Amino acid sequence: MLATQRQELILTEIRSRGAVRVADLVTSLDVSDMTIRRDIAELARRGLVHRVHGGAVDARHAAHEPGFGAKRGLAAHEKSAIAAHALTLVEAGGAVALSAGTTTHLLAELIAADTTLRPLTVVTNSLPAAEALHRPEDRELTVVLTGGTRTPSDALVGPVATGALATLRVDTLFLGVHGLDLTAGLTTPNLLEAETDRALIAAAGQTVVLADRTKWGAIGLSRIVDLTAVDVLITDDRLPEEVRATVQDVVGHLVVVRPAHPTEEHP
Repeated sequence: MLATQRQELILTEIRSRGAVRVADLVTSLDVSDMTIRRDIAELARRGLVHRVHGGAVDARHAAHEPGFGAKRGLAAHEKSAIAAHALTLVEAGGAVALSAGTTTHLLAELIAADTTLRPLTVVTNSLPAAEALHRPEDRELTVVLTGGTRTPSDALVGPVATGALATLRVDTLFLGVHGLDLTAGLTTPNLLEAETDRALIAAAGQTVVLADRTKWGAIGLSRIVDLTAVDVLITDDRLPEEVRATVQDVVGHLVVVRPAHPTEEHP
């Protein structure tokens, strides 16, 4: 098959499904990983698709993955209140995991500052969280960084990260997400981050999602899990009442916190 024919097939598949994974194309087209990546690179050069970790998405509908710095200032007071409540679920002598995200990063800062929560082991695939937890003098705080490929949101994802997580077990996972939706569930713009988040969930005794109200209704490219997989959802009091009633029937437990300093709605 000529490269142009193969690229047309790839483009047709992307426009039909919205996105494709390199691994799936390798199987369906019976060519090498490198060949598929070259084809996707050519389609991206022509402006027809956008390359993402592990695959490609339709340039007409590509999900945007904002960087860590861009997300940090959004709903800042709400995130702080959510992180503060999450801290009450951390117990000394245990092991917890923190996914990537700005709210989980705030939780990491609180854990680092609270020396009553010792001894404690924290597993994370977040570079900012690992940096916040780095306390060389605190010998009772153990931080395990998974390794992996870095994303725009400073998460470590991919086979190295998922492989490391497969060997671990923690009491509680604190998970940050791009979006929540009743039908789509928990989602992220990044294909490989979804896989890594599922590995984090599999490694945890319970999953606690930290998500301010701006996350509700946002749908990323890749689905992580259904809302029914969430044991605890911590959000803020600006989540509409009708949404709260719906979510409460789906997740294990809904916690609504009230920020000390409510902010104006962010665009």
